[in-house]
Amino acid sequence: MHDDHGHHGHNRDGHAHEGRGHDGHSHAVSRDADRRWLAIALSVIAAFMAVEVVVGVLAQSLALISDAAHMLTDAAAIVLALVAMRFAARPAGGRYTFGLARAEILSAAANGLSLLLLAGWLGYEAIARLAEPTEVTGWMVVVTGLLGLSVNVLAAWAIGKANRSSLNVQGAYQHVLMDMFASVAATAAGLVVLLTGWARADAVATLVVVVLMIKGGWTLLCESGRVLLNAAPAGVRPEVIGVDMLATEGVVEVHDLHVWTIDSGQAALSAHVLVDEPADCHLVRRELERLLAASHGITHTTLQVDHQVRESADEHCESAHGQVHRR
Repeated sequence: MHDDHGHHGHNRDGHAHEGRGHDGHSHAVSRDADRRWLAIALSVIAAFMAVEVVVGVLAQSLALISDAAHMLTDAAAIVLALVAMRFAARPAGGRYTFGLARAEILSAAANGLSLLLLAGWLGYEAIARLAEPTEVTGWMVVVTGLLGLSVNVLAAWAIGKANRSSLNVQGAYQHVLMDMFASVAATAAGLVVLLTGWARADAVATLVVVVLMIKGGWTLLCESGRVLLNAAPAGVRPEVIGVDMLATEGVVEVHDLHVWTIDSGQAALSAHVLVDEPADCHLVRRELERLLAASHGITHTTLQVDHQVRESADEHCESAHGQVHRR
C-alpha cells in the first residue's frame, strides 16, 4: 500500500495501474480570512481582560476573577489556533508527507484540555467559597459582567465568521462561548448579591459555568482524539463502504480498508481491491472513485487494484488488516 495521493495497482505481469482521482480540497473561508477574524477577537479580549482582573480583585468577586482567568485562556487559545494555522499552511515535504495539517488538531486538543483544567480549578475555588462565602461588591460585578458580556459577544461573532468546521477554530470558539456564559453568570450573581445580599450566589454562578466548561472541553478532546487515533470520521461507517465497494462490477474482494481524517473535514481512504481476471483495473478503480465520492463524500483516495490470483489475499498481503469483504 502507498500512503500518497496516487492510486496504484499491479496485475500479475507487473504492469502498474495508476491514476489520480481526488479533488482539490477547498474551504468556504480562506485561512487568511480565518486569521484575520481570530486576530480581531484576540485584540478585543486582551484589551478587556486587564480591566476585569483589576475590578475582580477590588470587588473580591470570584465570578469576575474566573471570567478574567477564562479570558486569559481565550487569548491563549486564539494565539495557539493562529500558530497552528501557520504550521498547517506549510506545504508537505520531507518526512511530513501529509504536511503539518494536524497541528490544528493538536491545538484543538490543547484547548479542550485547558478548559477541563480551568474548570477543575474554578470548581475547587467555588466549593471553598460556598463553605466560607466572601463579601462581594455587587454593583461592580454587574457593571463589569455586562461589559464582559458585550466583549465576549463581539469576540464570538468575530470567530463565528471564521471556518468553524475546522476543529482548531472550533476550539477557540468554545473558549469564547464559555466565557460569554461566564459573563452572564457573573452578571446574574452580581444582581443577586446587590438585591438580596446572598454572597454565595457568586460561587453558585461559577459552578454553573464549570459544568458548561467540562462539557465543552470533553467534546473537544473526544473529537480531536478521534482524528489523532485515525478513527473514521463521524457518520462514516467503513463496513458499509466495504460492502458498497464489493458490489461494484468486477470486484471480488476488498481488504486493508482504512478510512481516517487527515484534518478537520478532510477524510481519506485507502484499500486493496482484488478484481476478476477479465476486469480492467483502471476502469474498476475509476468506478470505485466515483462511488466513494458520490455515495460517501470521500475524494481523497488511495486504491491498490490487482487481479485476483487465488481466493484469498495471501498472494498480495501477508495479513489483511481489519475486516475482509469477499464475494
